Amino acid sequence: MTRFTDQAKVLMPGVLLAVTVALASLFIASRYGGPVMLYAILFGIAFNFMNDDEKTKPGVQFASKRVLQLGVILLGASVTFSEIADLGWATALLVVAAVTTTIAAGFLIGRSAGLTAPHSTLSAGAVAICGASAAMAIASVLPQTKESERNLILTVVGVTTLSTVAMVTYPSVTHMLAFTDMQSGVFLGATIHDVAQVIGAGYIVSDEAGAVAAVVKLMRVTLLAPAVFVIALLFSRQAGAEATGRAFPIFLFGFAALMAANSVGFVPQEAREILSGASRFALVVAVSALGVKTSLKDLFEVGPKPVAALALQTLWLALFVGLAVAFGKGVLPH
Repeated sequence: MTRFTDQAKVLMPGVLLAVTVALASLFIASRYGGPVMLYAILFGIAFNFMNDDEKTKPGVQFASKRVLQLGVILLGASVTFSEIADLGWATALLVVAAVTTTIAAGFLIGRSAGLTAPHSTLSAGAVAICGASAAMAIASVLPQTKESERNLILTVVGVTTLSTVAMVTYPSVTHMLAFTDMQSGVFLGATIHDVAQVIGAGYIVSDEAGAVAAVVKLMRVTLLAPAVFVIALLFSRQAGAEATGRAFPIFLFGFAALMAANSVGFVPQEAREILSGASRFALVVAVSALGVKTSLKDLFEVGPKPVAALALQTLWLALFVGLAVAFGKGVLPH
């Protein structure tokens, strides 16, 4: 007990800093709108000078890793297998194909742009699955280098910005392509990166499109665990046998267990809402901590290549899903 208390005292200042930044970001987002993850990063960067303070550094490090893993675990409360089954096998197959091809093609796009293999994988996975949440989960199992945190911040900022742009523009795209409400929901849920922007875009089209988009988005979230597991396995093999144990994403078992419990009805609706909210808050705290650890000078040294890669990966996903929805009217829900 004494050891736990001593550890808590060491971590508390940095954790409180991250929580404070997260609360400020949530307040600004609720009051004025805009992506809370982006606010969390920018506000966190403003406190970068505190990352070198011995009082706050341990807690900031803890929040950026352990609180992140907690947020990913609790994300399992947002998903049930029955919700996914309601949209049918064709939609599920489309989502799996979109995620798989985007990670593969996105990796090649990143490498062509001059990014390292871990950075390319991080960028492609964030675009393919669920934006900032996926980026943070994938980053936790990639090889750690001095550029790792900088690359993660760049990816989170880029994917969040592109997700906001997509929220505003994609509803008009579905209108131009004459998609039905159901087709619009499938397209928006399978292409926009962050959950909040998916729902926002869906309800711009219609209530039905919003509901369908949310469920399709949750389909993509269910692929987070297997995707991170495979990525961890691939990179641990590259690093050698010694790295396998360190890279193995144990926290994904928590995600899968909570998703399974939620699917069979063990998690009441009230608890599901509380856990989903807690997941969101934990992820905002983790992003805030990452912001505190990030130097603007390091970000500006990277150049435009990572942003260009993210944009091309996003375009690939939109084209793949758009063509599938347009030409799959006989099998996809419409």
